[in-house]
Amino acid sequence: MKRELSNAVYRYRFIVPESALDRNGHVNNVVYVQWMQDVAIRHAESVDGTRIVQGLGATWVVRSHNIEYLAPAFAGDEVVALTWVVDFRRARSRRRYRFIRETDNTLLARGETEWVFVDAGSGRPRAIPPEVARVFPLPAEGFEP
Repeated sequence: MKRELSNAVYRYRFIVPESALDRNGHVNNVVYVQWMQDVAIRHAESVDGTRIVQGLGATWVVRSHNIEYLAPAFAGDEVVALTWVVDFRRARSRRRYRFIRETDNTLLARGETEWVFVDAGSGRPRAIPPEVARVFPLPAEGFEP
């Protein structure tokens, strides 16, 4: 049974390339970190967030990543990456991720990143302005796809 996704959730489908595999023949753990960053950037670009942030002379930097690996993924697997923003707190924001193998609906990994909104020139944290937060609607409290 498929759950209804919130309009706050960004969805991206891709095929796992051979280059993502490690010696064990499955997706290397560090590749998921790259995928988390990539899908967050795609989400921001899809809602014009990147342009808005750059126009404000700001950028996002990662403070921490947390990933839980649940099942292996292999070359040729079709993966659906889901991401959404959980909250905004002064200069920080948390974003969650789910990676699901499309063919059997297996949850491969889940993660969370804490992002910090910073001045692009000084690198110092600054408060997240309303025009940035507005482009990332938050799902209902307790939402999990």
